[in-house]
Amino acid sequence: MGQSVHPGSVAVLVVEDDALLRAEAVDLCIEAGFQTYEARDADQAIRLLERHSEIRVLFTDIEMRGQMDGLKLAHAVRERWPPVSIMVTSGRRKVTKKDLPENGLFFAKPYPPDDIVNALNGIAAQIAS
Repeated sequence: MGQSVHPGSVAVLVVEDDALLRAEAVDLCIEAGFQTYEARDADQAIRLLERHSEIRVLFTDIEMRGQMDGLKLAHAVRERWPPVSIMVTSGRRKVTKKDLPENGLFFAKPYPPDDIVNALNGIAAQIAS
């Protein structure tokens, strides 16, 4: 039988270049009880992942500034940090399962906040088992 995990013991990294959307996503994760980090681009996200081994979920937008978009970031994270769960979102791009890293989840914007919280809780439960 798996032990229960409090959401606060699972850290989420939100990567979004739009400051308002990033703040909304961060607030959503915090209100759901998750420890939350934020990054404005892939470079900043990678630096945070290198420093914070407790990050277990990447929640990234696809479209962002810099040399690496959210899908490239998701694949890089899957390769370098396999235990990190991947959640990808976009309001402009249609994404299929084959575009995502293995076991990645996609949420079209505007996403229902409950869908994000349910996915995070599901990931926390998997980590606990």
